[in-house]
Amino acid sequence: MPEPVVRRLEELPWVEPPGHFRAYSKLLINPETADTERLDFRISLYPPKGLAADHVHREAEHVYYFLKGRGLLTLDGAPRLVEPGVAAWIPPGVWHQLENTGVEDLLFVVVTTPAGELPLEDGSSPPTPTLPREGGGSKKEEVHT
Repeated sequence: MPEPVVRRLEELPWVEPPGHFRAYSKLLINPETADTERLDFRISLYPPKGLAADHVHREAEHVYYFLKGRGLLTLDGAPRLVEPGVAAWIPPGVWHQLENTGVEDLLFVVVTTPAGELPLEDGSSPPTPTLPREGGGSKKEEVHT
């Protein structure tokens, strides 16, 4: 039977995931910190101009819940304003980008399932194949399986 886990936010380091620029997360519960195979629960903080570059997931879906700040969440090319009290669900296959467009930190909770977003512990990253994007062209994708 898996062991329960209780973590304190202040005990964890901020990490900058691949494809994120001045955009940080604290990994509260995920397969590296708990006996879970499917869940990634984190708090993220993007200082002004922090950015998660446009990307898509084959299997993973996200829920974002915004606690502080203002930003622009672009879903399949459609920009949406995010601010405290806003929740967003991003299903697999939807291209998404998040940028802090405000003057204060953008703070939000992220739930991802299945888990598997960060580089492997040995420092290597998951493969990043080029996939076609609707409307032509191609984009790099972080593979999240």
